[in-house]
Amino acid sequence: MFKFSGQRPTTLGVTDGRLAPCPGTPNCVCSYDKDGQSAIAPLTYNTTQSEAKAALKQIIQSQERATLITETENYLYAEFASKLMGFVDDVEFFFDPSTKAIHVRSASRLGKSDLGVNRKRVELIREKLKETSI
Repeated sequence: MFKFSGQRPTTLGVTDGRLAPCPGTPNCVCSYDKDGQSAIAPLTYNTTQSEAKAALKQIIQSQERATLITETENYLYAEFASKLMGFVDDVEFFFDPSTKAIHVRSASRLGKSDLGVNRKRVELIREKLKETSI
């Protein structure tokens, strides 16, 4: 297996109550972005934040080649690696308890196009969260 993991970005995390915007390439989606290319709706929940976070963690940990890297009270960060080439995507989740939203940012570290992988991943996670009835 090849390994094209690249360097972990220095812009990860929450700054001023937000995740970083996408860089303008088609290999990133972010719930704070408003343009069509990178915009995606935040995830939502109807339970407590801790229940939603536990469900989300379980979903992340059940995914192949996913590694949970950072966890705080209102933030999760995971790395997802592609099967063949080992490309790494950085996926962040920020919980906003006032709106019961989970803001999300999923971005490829390398290249320009991801063939829609980041968007598909977030939508798969959204579906799995709905199945847990959070």
